[in-house]
Amino acid sequence: MTDDELMGLAIDEARAAAAREPADVPIGALVLGPGGEVLAAVGNRREADEDPTAHAEILALREAARVTGRWNLTGCTLVVTLEPCTMCAGAIVLARIQRVVIGAMDPKAGAAGSLYDLLREPRLNHRAEVTTGIREQECGDLLRNFFRERRKR
Repeated sequence: MTDDELMGLAIDEARAAAAREPADVPIGALVLGPGGEVLAAVGNRREADEDPTAHAEILALREAARVTGRWNLTGCTLVVTLEPCTMCAGAIVLARIQRVVIGAMDPKAGAAGSLYDLLREPRLNHRAEVTTGIREQECGDLLRNFFRERRKR
């Protein structure tokens, strides 16, 4: 699958997160194994699980580790609709994710090039390849529309 098609799957997970009650911020993520197989596909669950760490990236990493039976996800790719925050970027580095594909960047809290760049920090023991801007407008619109609707209520 192409990055564009993979981002489509992550967008589906983001939409599902927003459609759930209670609604979560529409962010979706998936982890692909070294052979390109989808190991995990999830959306945010902070509201649903009442868990501040239930970001889509963290949940996807946990599920991929469960499926593979190992925490070390070397050779895996993470696809996410919004640039990871510092917590998620740290987890990505610790999981040894090889590549991260990002939809929209987050200039207020992003840690993959916007505010910080933990994924490519040369002082850390692992660095990930980063691809940005995949279906960026669509990913950004999901978030903008979600928060616009929230402000109306």
